[in-house]
Amino acid sequence: MRDTRESRLLLVLLIAVAFALITVDIRGGANSPVDGARQAAAAVFGPVENGVAAAVDPVGNAIGAVRDSGKRHDKISTLQAENEALKQKLGSDARNRSRLNQLDSMLKAAGEGQYGIKAAQVVAIGAAQGFSWTVTIDAGSNDGIKRDMTVLNGDGLVGRVTTVGPSTATVLLANDPDFTVGTRMENSDELGFATGHGDRPLSVQLLNGKAKVNPGDRLVTFGSQADKPFVPGVPVGEVVRVDPSGGALTRTIYVRPFVGFTKLDIVGVVVQAPRTDPRDEVLPAKPKPTPTPTVTVTATPSPNGQGNTNIADQTANPDGNPVPNGNPNPPAGNANPPAANANPNPPNPNPNGDPNGNAYADGDQ
Repeated sequence: MRDTRESRLLLVLLIAVAFALITVDIRGGANSPVDGARQAAAAVFGPVENGVAAAVDPVGNAIGAVRDSGKRHDKISTLQAENEALKQKLGSDARNRSRLNQLDSMLKAAGEGQYGIKAAQVVAIGAAQGFSWTVTIDAGSNDGIKRDMTVLNGDGLVGRVTTVGPSTATVLLANDPDFTVGTRMENSDELGFATGHGDRPLSVQLLNGKAKVNPGDRLVTFGSQADKPFVPGVPVGEVVRVDPSGGALTRTIYVRPFVGFTKLDIVGVVVQAPRTDPRDEVLPAKPKPTPTPTVTVTATPSPNGQGNTNIADQTANPDGNPVPNGNPNPPAGNANPPAANANPNPPNPNPNGDPNGNAYADGDQ
């Protein structure tokens, strides 16, 4: 349609009519004169609107999903990051508690043995030197670590330092086949030399072939000259098997180490030896044996006094026979043999006396 004066007047007229109809419809309310026309239009155009909406809604939803997908992805990524952070925090808290427990146990052992230690953490297993049972710790010469220093943890002997770098050091573990340490038995003080066997118990050659050793006996380090490579008194392990001596000069026993070499984390390097040998002070206290209950069985006397009696309530007659319940008169059923069974006239031991046993003097008979 061309933009002319007539077209503009027609548009104004249509707008005026529309406003007039709207005003009449609003004022008429439920009785609006255009209500019938509106319902007829709804009946005609309603299905068309529904069809168009059904066809257009999926497209609109898809467009909305595409528009909101970026926000949803960002939200999921945020939730996943928060979840991972919570998992790491929980894991870190458990690990920190474990490390604190290990450090506390090690410091307690060091205090009992009067060892000056430098705490370190195991950061690697194995070493370039090719040892089969070694670990690398995060302490070196910058921390005062030197070769041939004793390494321990809260459980006992871990090993000895073999090589030292500025910030790390290599520790040969006590279960390595090339590892040997002098040992001393708890209480008996029997000396020997322990050698590692990997994941099997240590073997200890006792110098006394006749030494009395039992499973459960414990060993500590004997110590080296000038306390290198081993300081004295560090717990080594517990005897699990004893070979027969067979008359040999030495005796072999097998010892389960106190330290778990496959789960090392916090360790301590002894940088200062104790002034005196702590002997067995660093060994943990042995658990007290569980007392065995004792049952005492006693017999209960019968009501008539003729049954079994309580042993604890018996007393003795003058003739030594026990009487139940302290009664000096035994029950009738338990009396001595009747008098009828005894000899009423026992022989007179005095042939010259009267029946009562009185002796006669010569001339008085």
